[in-house]
Amino acid sequence: MQEALFGKGPDPKEQVRKWKQQLRHEQRVIDRQIRGIQREEQKVKASVKAAVKRGDVSNAKTLAKELVRSRKATNRMHASKATMNSVSMQMENQLAQVKMTGHMQKSTQVMSHMNRLIKVGDIQATMQEMQKEMMKAGIIEESMDEAMEVLDDEDAEDAADEEVNKVLEELNVETMGSVQHAPTRKVETAAAAEEEEEEEDMSAMRERLAQLKG
Repeated sequence: MQEALFGKGPDPKEQVRKWKQQLRHEQRVIDRQIRGIQREEQKVKASVKAAVKRGDVSNAKTLAKELVRSRKATNRMHASKATMNSVSMQMENQLAQVKMTGHMQKSTQVMSHMNRLIKVGDIQATMQEMQKEMMKAGIIEESMDEAMEVLDDEDAEDAADEEVNKVLEELNVETMGSVQHAPTRKVETAAAAEEEEEEEDMSAMRERLAQLKG
């Protein structure tokens, strides 16, 4: 039975070991992406504070929306890591099944997890290949295309003012009333420089998020 399922390919133990190794590798890829976004976030946070201090609330809110977008992207990546952990645990269950019956068993849980993972940006190619191998191994069946999960960041563009205000409050920025001072030429020059730097920070954040969308 075992040979019928796997042909002349790797035995179940070897196959599971390979899958778990690939899952760990892809989790490290996601970890690096999360750290990169968090570094960009620190720069944008500083820019938000600077914008509000000089009374430029409009730009501060634009920057804050970028933070909302990046946090949603980070949350999705953490969810993907959790899903990969679940798949890895299911593989352990499959090994136990092999010891008892001599073959692997179909799993709707694994199929559901893999259907989500094959839609995630940078790990998509690896997950698609793994899904094919799992179908050959008899663990999952080929499924009809499900409605794609919304993994883009367009919803963040329409982030509610309430969400943005939460970000501003979180950063302990000063209120407009406490920063209304007549700007001197020196201050105006500094503000212009800050705006240019903020635009660079925001562009870097957008570029990183665009890469995640693949």
